[in-house]
Amino acid sequence: MKRIAIQGLTGSFHDIAAHQYFDGEQIQLICCSTFEEVFDSISQDPTAIGMLAIENTIAGSLLHNYELLRDSRTTIVGEHKLHISHCICCLPGDDWTTIQEVHSHPVALMQCRHFLSNYPQLKNVEAEDTAGSAKMIAEEGRQGWAAICHAEAAKLYGLKVLEDHIEDNKHNFTRFLVVSNPNKADMLRPLTQANKSSIVFALPHEEGSLSHVLAILSFYKINLTKIQSLPIIGHEWEYLFYVDVMYDDLTRYRQSIDAIIPLTKDLVILGEYKDAPSPTPTPTEGNAE
Repeated sequence: MKRIAIQGLTGSFHDIAAHQYFDGEQIQLICCSTFEEVFDSISQDPTAIGMLAIENTIAGSLLHNYELLRDSRTTIVGEHKLHISHCICCLPGDDWTTIQEVHSHPVALMQCRHFLSNYPQLKNVEAEDTAGSAKMIAEEGRQGWAAICHAEAAKLYGLKVLEDHIEDNKHNFTRFLVVSNPNKADMLRPLTQANKSSIVFALPHEEGSLSHVLAILSFYKINLTKIQSLPIIGHEWEYLFYVDVMYDDLTRYRQSIDAIIPLTKDLVILGEYKDAPSPTPTPTEGNAE
């Protein structure tokens, strides 16, 4: 059985991503309030595996998670892409005529902004978690309150789905990283199957320093899929560059890393792993009662 640390509760998108990634395996969730707690769980239990969101196609990158990932010295062993779909749900005795408030994570509320504009009488209330909002309404019997969450969370907590697939953009995906203690990494991902790598490095404050690195990656036919810069705290106008690359030749990839090391500062390979295929959006199914 694998122990998986996630941010959020049972029924959250992290929970759904974990079960999809480890499909067919027995897992035990370690539910954490914050992403810091996720990395603390791995630090305290070397056998624990972390599942954390790193970017969303609408909201963008979760910048703080990049910092936590680098500081934790954990290793990325995989990734998973999840189609994000929201429903609005309430207690079985409530309906559109009785609900007065809708509770959810602020990002979920934002992603359903157009839908909610059709119900100006509803008070939008921000909460820490989508599934947590559903759980609170169910356990506390909050009549007149609704939650925005995944339909599986509504089902889990015995709530009635008023309408499913209410997200404004149907092509909404979140990419999750699977991370572990470096000593356990080889047990979770064979390097022979790896075709993607995440690295982080700083650069000297010199003209053309980044372009020189990118030129070398191009020479070795390494495909740059993402680059994210974050300021180095305490060092004005200096940045860390978080880079994702893909490759089909492990030897050429390793040669490219060796070639850029002299041009960079403090280069760290965060993980080498198999890329995740993009899922297909779930078709809109209309209302569900």
